[in-house]
Amino acid sequence: MFKLRQTALVLLIASACALTALAITYGQFDGNRHPEVGALVGTFSSGTFPYCSGTLISPTVFLTAAHCNVGTSRVYVTFDPKFSSKSKLYAGTFYFDPQYNQTHSDPHDIAVVVFDKPINNITPARLPAAGQLDSLQGVQSQKFTVVGYGGQEPVNQPGGPVIAYLDTREFAVASFNSLNPAWLRLSQNPAHDDGGACYGDSGGPNFLGAGASETNIIAGTTITGDALCKSTNVIYRTDTASARNFLSGFVALP
Repeated sequence: MFKLRQTALVLLIASACALTALAITYGQFDGNRHPEVGALVGTFSSGTFPYCSGTLISPTVFLTAAHCNVGTSRVYVTFDPKFSSKSKLYAGTFYFDPQYNQTHSDPHDIAVVVFDKPINNITPARLPAAGQLDSLQGVQSQKFTVVGYGGQEPVNQPGGPVIAYLDTREFAVASFNSLNPAWLRLSQNPAHDDGGACYGDSGGPNFLGAGASETNIIAGTTITGDALCKSTNVIYRTDTASARNFLSGFVALP
């Protein structure tokens, strides 16, 4: 997995075992379709840009991924559909699950940003009930709406495939693949008319349903996927006992 974005695919492949942040592939510009989805914005040696995604789940709490930790507890989030130097930034404090990366079966890759001031002009998304996603086992027809900021699908260039970064919020539709006690695997194979996550999108939501059946329930947050962003999006379930145990310290649970 990658924490921050890269440009050359050779770097993506070389770092495939490191921690990632993923972005939307084969998607559409989101506009104001999902105003509750935002981006963590940071300043690095290569500039200031969104480096992870997430979702407002209460007026003061923003859900994201633990591996989006960049070494500082003070972070900034924008909800602008397209990030620019003029985007409004909301300041907050980053908290991640203290059990993050301690066990292989459950990575505890979950975190929140607690804002300094409530955000009252955006309706928060909802969390699922305890064990709600267990019923998805074997339901191959289930669709999900994947949302996030960051890079798009690789484009072939003379030196090899390159991922472009538009710093915009996009969405795509993914299909159910399989269920695990800690995460879900979603198909983002474009050959099957699926889209999904890639570099720049970790922590972003995967809403239960798509199209007319889309809900504002966050089935899971993007945590990793395949190096080429053309096969699988792995999302961390938000209905498990471990996720709920962490989140209960910040929000009221359904």
